Amino acid sequence: MAALRSAIFVFWMYGLMLVMGILCAPFLLGPRAGVKACMRLYLALVFGGLHWICGIRYEVRGREHLPEGGALIASKHQSMFETLAFWAILDDPAIILKKELSYLPVFGWYAMKLKNIKVDRAAGAKALRNMLKQARERASEGRQVVIFPQGTRLEPGEHDTYKPGVIGLYNAMKTPCVPVALNSGLYWPPHGFVRKPGLIIVEFLPAIAPGLGKDAFMAELQTRIETASDALLADTPRKDAA
Repeated sequence: MAALRSAIFVFWMYGLMLVMGILCAPFLLGPRAGVKACMRLYLALVFGGLHWICGIRYEVRGREHLPEGGALIASKHQSMFETLAFWAILDDPAIILKKELSYLPVFGWYAMKLKNIKVDRAAGAKALRNMLKQARERASEGRQVVIFPQGTRLEPGEHDTYKPGVIGLYNAMKTPCVPVALNSGLYWPPHGFVRKPGLIIVEFLPAIAPGLGKDAFMAELQTRIETASDALLADTPRKDAA
């Protein structure tokens, strides 16, 4: 039954993307505000479907830790869920995405119109300089730049190296960095298909002030994210994780 519900949800999510992407296409020629409104409506329908079809809800904790104006948001990454959810949770995020995603029909059109930040991982130092330039611009506009510092989706409880791009952003933006813990992979798996009922928690942690040295910042960021994410897994009731 879970596999059937998951299949229905996938059809719902991508079907909506196609239909709304076509219906909202005229907004791509106008101000960004029109596309933002379309995106929020799409996400409301997607997460409504996620709840009613798959039995998955989400809860946001720690909003009080989000500073006013520009900020760097550094999040654990366990699922496609958070790739979408930050557009619904934050006021006007700029998410760092692989360049390849910008070429996707519909998704890529809207991702670029919303002035997210695309990164060409094959371009080396040039790509890093371009990413930092765009991040500074977004922060100066009062937007929150979102990065997944481990660079890939991981299984719940799995740990991996934090990539150096996050320290580059922290130094270049000179804004607070808000770590984010979550447990999304328990219910929307990183690589599998079947989604399980339960409560996804997205937890914003106390901000790290600008100005720390590289080693101190990376150690603090990793400790906060991993400790809080592991705590969310430990607090998950057995019936939700089943």
